[in-house]
Amino acid sequence: MDTKLTAPPLAETFSSGLIPLRPLDALQIPPELDGSTGENRADPARLQINAASDADAIRCFLVEYDRSPGTLRIYQRECERLLLWSLVERRKPLSSLNRQDFEAYLNFLVDPQPAARWCGPKAERASEKWRPFVGPLSESAVLTTMAAINSLMRYLVDAGYLLGNPLGLIRQRRRKMAAEAGGPLRAVASTEEVDKVERFLDEQMWQAVTAAIEAMPRDAERGRDEYERARFIAATLYMLAPRAGELENHRMNSFREERGLWWWHVVGKGGKKAKVPVADDMLQALIRYRKHLGLSAVPRRDDTTPLLVSVKDGSPITARRLNQILKKIFSAAADLLPPDAEHKKEKLRAASAHWGRHTGITAKLDSGIDERFVQKDARHTDARTTQRYIHEEEERWHDEAQKQRLPWTGLKTGG
Repeated sequence: MDTKLTAPPLAETFSSGLIPLRPLDALQIPPELDGSTGENRADPARLQINAASDADAIRCFLVEYDRSPGTLRIYQRECERLLLWSLVERRKPLSSLNRQDFEAYLNFLVDPQPAARWCGPKAERASEKWRPFVGPLSESAVLTTMAAINSLMRYLVDAGYLLGNPLGLIRQRRRKMAAEAGGPLRAVASTEEVDKVERFLDEQMWQAVTAAIEAMPRDAERGRDEYERARFIAATLYMLAPRAGELENHRMNSFREERGLWWWHVVGKGGKKAKVPVADDMLQALIRYRKHLGLSAVPRRDDTTPLLVSVKDGSPITARRLNQILKKIFSAAADLLPPDAEHKKEKLRAASAHWGRHTGITAKLDSGIDERFVQKDARHTDARTTQRYIHEEEERWHDEAQKQRLPWTGLKTGG
């Protein structure tokens, strides 16, 4: 966690009566709001974690995810947002929040006011310009937020820090109201639904991505480095369907040969170990990238070279940097699509690294790979998760719908 920050002076903290908005480890909380006597605190005799305050308890929760950087970043962000809102807007400790407070927080997420206090462009966490929000959250973002907060609250109950989970009361009631419209509260109800995954790139969009990579300048050494890295990233996403955090954490020796077959050994969500078969095309992409880096064709067991390296100094690139690289490629790809594909242009410009994983899983299914093996490749515990990527039946259904035409009688215009 990148939390080595310098806290603001106490005078700044309390002179205006408002706690300045700072990331968790730069935040100074007055004793009356630190949660040591929170209204929802459990009997200290039940406590299973080393936490005397709400901030301590949050840190204990986040440590549980230190081997899953992507999840950690999301949970850290959402915990910080909730804690700051509790202190600044409700003037109470997080461990005193009740059901009505969480209802108010749901509404706050879609309209964080005053915006001048809560929202701002992305900035470094150590910067005075850092703010918890860029702007209002969409329904899908509210879903992510509430899932993260619910995980926090359940953990604190299980750890003997809190008596109960007030958010759970909202979630129970909202499941019964799924048919009602209602902004963010409707989004909470929809967490139980299983929808088709639509955040993937279809064949035309993927061809635009590869064309954008091929169009990258390669006259200078840095350009060639960026081009070869981009090729390898695209191949890895398409063929192995990894999560961004998995590419950040793994080394070259995660590729291993076993009895003449190549596998990618991966430690995924929750520290779960798995292996994914490396098809011939993926192996050739690996060999090409390694040769460009001046390495042997295939890695040995002691090869700890980062899987993806910075073109500046050869250090491992972070998941955040990976997303920035892909955002740039996706934007260039959008510009290559024809004018009549405006909706696809918009999807590409909105795409992130995780879309690459979805694209890879969808491509495996579209290639005819047995669904059971795709489930193993994607490391889905539940087969229903994999089935969300199957679009073939819906595409056939849509093709059939094209047989119906709209008869229209009217004047033909010459323009």
